[in-house]
Amino acid sequence: MPDAAPSPGDAAPACDPRAQGLVEGFCDAMRVEHNASVHTLRAYRIDLMDYLRWTARESIDPLAATHKQLRRYLGELDRAQYSRTTINRRLSALRSFFRWLNVTNVTDCDPASVLQGPRQQKSLPHVIRAVDMVKLLSVYGKRDAAGNPRTQTPVDMRNLALLEFLYACGARVSEASGLATSNVDFERGQVKVFGKGSKERIIPLHDLALSSMRTYLLLGRPKMLKGRESEFFFVSTRGNGMTTDAIRKMFKEALRAAGLDETLSPHDMRHTFATDLLDGGADLRSVQEMLGHASLSTTQIYTHLSPSRLKQVHHRAHPRG
Repeated sequence: MPDAAPSPGDAAPACDPRAQGLVEGFCDAMRVEHNASVHTLRAYRIDLMDYLRWTARESIDPLAATHKQLRRYLGELDRAQYSRTTINRRLSALRSFFRWLNVTNVTDCDPASVLQGPRQQKSLPHVIRAVDMVKLLSVYGKRDAAGNPRTQTPVDMRNLALLEFLYACGARVSEASGLATSNVDFERGQVKVFGKGSKERIIPLHDLALSSMRTYLLLGRPKMLKGRESEFFFVSTRGNGMTTDAIRKMFKEALRAAGLDETLSPHDMRHTFATDLLDGGADLRSVQEMLGHASLSTTQIYTHLSPSRLKQVHHRAHPRG
């Protein structure tokens, strides 16, 4: 959706150059001090530059805006029909930016700290049904959904290994993209991934995933590399590590081939992984550790998706169960 802007015939006023430099300094600080991902830094930069463009149009000093002026900025986003998620993200970026400006003694005002964003509608994560998961995993498999044998290309081997990996350990797309070959331990049946903030965690892998990943590693990956070397486990046909965008594109193509809802995303594999573990009897703390959640409350949302699990706990724990 386009930003709220003057009419096409008007020339957009230039942003405050000092403020632009401070946005870059803030992003550098987030990268160095907080290990912010490239995606997070890009979002910060986009959101803060939108704010700078707005202050330039309104002739407001972006470093000395009042809370009333910021509230007016958020109000304009709402009138422009931005989603609540986007508005809250913009406010979050402003809060972080003004906190940094205070810590670095650039300014002593913090107008964003007193503002509240619009209430979010709570929605449960999407989960892929078992029957649909079978269809999805068969798209690139040795047999199609009807059980008929098919010849796998090296790309098919990679795509199957990638889908099995996402479902087997609940990894994020960024974690799959950055997975190093040296961090896949076939002997112990586990994988080491690096999550948000470069936090390391080790996750077990089941035999089906290990089998698909081993087949790809031995038969598919060498043909894709064509004598080249790469530290990444999942590689493109050019021998480079698969980007997050390439993984998402592959996932959409798999959904289309399987005849499934194309609004599903690779992150829904992560949701399905967590829900299936809880349905299978895993404890919440173990699921939290495997997902790499910093807070247990983040993991608890999956209990709402597992009514059968809650019934089992109720029957076991309640005196009259």
